[in-house]
Amino acid sequence: VQLQASGGGLVQAGGSLRLSCAASGRTFSSYAMGWFRQAPGKEREFVAAITGSGSSAYYADSVKGRFTISRDNSKNTVYLQMNSLKPEDAAVYYCAAAEKLHTLVVLTTIDYDYWGQGTQVTVSS
Repeated sequence: VQLQASGGGLVQAGGSLRLSCAASGRTFSSYAMGWFRQAPGKEREFVAAITGSGSSAYYADSVKGRFTISRDNSKNTVYLQMNSLKPEDAAVYYCAAAEKLHTLVVLTTIDYDYWGQGTQVTVSS
């Protein structure tokens, strides 16, 4: 599967952005999906994940209550709605797909099989 992330940009602190990740292929619902982010000089970190059906989701503590992951399997797309953005949320955001773990929320980078190219989110204070 190929993943194309989009929706990043520059936003003021307190603002909102919605990231999208479009996937190729016909069996999108068979993939667990996740969002990760990487700031300069830091390791890639987990942000949010969702099961193949969209029935379950999980969030990093740092974004819980502010970010929402969702998916539209009819459009082969996963979303990350980001509200109340903080300067520390600035990073390159990556979407990822896990092929054989679609019933689970997948939290670790090593369990993902496919990655998008990343989209930059910049938050001004």
